[in-house]
Amino acid sequence: MFTYHDPVGAEENRNDYQYQAIAYSTDRGRTWTKYEGNPVVKNPGIKDFRDPNMFWHELSQQWVLIFAAADRVRFYNSPNLIDWTFTSEFGEHSGSHGGVWECPDIFKLTVDGEEKWVMLLSINPGGPNGGSATQYFVGNFDGKTFTNDNPEETSLWLDYGKDNYAGVTWSDVPKEDGRRIFLGWMSNWEYANIVPTYAWRSAMTVPRTLELVSTEDGVRLASRPVKELEVLRESSASVEVGALEGSQDLTELLNEPSATVELEVSFDLTEATASEIGVVLSNSLGEEVRIGYNLADQEYYGDRSKAGKIDFSDEFPGRHPAPRIGEGNTLTMHLMVDVASVELFADDGKTVMTEIFFPNELLTQVSLFAEGGSVQVSGGEIYNLTDRSVIANAE
Repeated sequence: MFTYHDPVGAEENRNDYQYQAIAYSTDRGRTWTKYEGNPVVKNPGIKDFRDPNMFWHELSQQWVLIFAAADRVRFYNSPNLIDWTFTSEFGEHSGSHGGVWECPDIFKLTVDGEEKWVMLLSINPGGPNGGSATQYFVGNFDGKTFTNDNPEETSLWLDYGKDNYAGVTWSDVPKEDGRRIFLGWMSNWEYANIVPTYAWRSAMTVPRTLELVSTEDGVRLASRPVKELEVLRESSASVEVGALEGSQDLTELLNEPSATVELEVSFDLTEATASEIGVVLSNSLGEEVRIGYNLADQEYYGDRSKAGKIDFSDEFPGRHPAPRIGEGNTLTMHLMVDVASVELFADDGKTVMTEIFFPNELLTQVSLFAEGGSVQVSGGEIYNLTDRSVIANAE
């Protein structure tokens, strides 16, 4: 199923030009035939009317369709993929409404033995740090109507960084696997068309496993890098345990300086006197990206204000905060660092941030920092990551 534009009469009626249609393949997806009766869902007069996501609902024995309609989503049912009946809307008064809604996804997950439904919904603008972002809702779905477990005004974010948008999850992962795996677009419409790169323009995030977890504030969605990414680990070294004050260089632990590394580090906050702690990625030009944690505000942040090429957009540089959703005195940071991006999975994936950057020289230096005092480093590992193309060629 796909959204298409019918140019006939579009200039006369700009509010009625996006439709939902189907196509079918009889050769395992090599070629496709458009259904001659398209559209299967006509536009009732809504300008933004797109991004169909279709699945079989076992309990009600029918096909379910969810797609974005302006600043909310619509649900339709069908017995045959051709005849669709509108059943409900969701979102008029729920979540964030800074811009149009796009790329909806809905699926089941289990938490504490209870089955819940999760709805992903991308929004642009209106993200927690400006521009594009993906929010989510947790609740119940009976095949026709979604009900939200949280207050209408609650906005929950899949990723608090500036650069994770329009992601959806894989369909039909084998039941014996059981995971729900997500992949997002690593950019932001505030500057996506003018980022100073060719090779890294519009890259994707790493694949992430999504799970529901119970927190003090309720059920929340956690994201973690898929286990298959561990094949990229070329070498590893342990991070020194002990008191950290100032800076601790980790670059010497690597086989060689690299702009593609993975780092897992834990801090014990019990007797911490530092005001901020975290990780610095830097180069010999003094350019840097900081992924840190502010102890007083209890929030993580990504700071790329000194990251090199930043003057192409006023919306690009700066410090972008994210709340800590984890609890306790142990704080964990798991970073996946590529040449032009860093993805933070904090507190076992409860808080996630994705940030892109464009230095004038590769950020091959990795350090821990503690400002304004000290903190106890309780453990960690750092890995050189193999070039992805090496693995692809080997396969």
